[in-house]
Amino acid sequence: MRKKIHLTKAELLENKLVLHSSENVDQPNLKPAGQVLVDSDNFSFVYFAESQEDYVLIHIQEECWTALKEAFEQKVPVVADLGESEFELEGLHQELDFLIENIEGNSNYGDEMVKKVEAVFLEKA
Repeated sequence: MRKKIHLTKAELLENKLVLHSSENVDQPNLKPAGQVLVDSDNFSFVYFAESQEDYVLIHIQEECWTALKEAFEQKVPVVADLGESEFELEGLHQELDFLIENIEGNSNYGDEMVKKVEAVFLEKA
């Protein structure tokens, strides 16, 4: 069964960006699955991780994007605070770089998603 985690609050520290979940999540031993997709309907980036049972979908909500852009520019690691543990979103910068380039001006992602991504990551209104 797939588990969804929604990261809704960002805290940019000196050496990392911490994205906080809206609830405590018990997900020990997560491993990066090496893929980030876009959820255009809910305006989030979805980081795929693997647990022992199945995939865990970590949604980086729009509320976190400004801090995510800063972390991206500063090249600091991004970690998900899951309450009981932290999980580094390895490879997120590379995946975001690819996604943002593909989203720019691409209505396949939905006009509203394109506008939001461009406004935050590409500073277009």
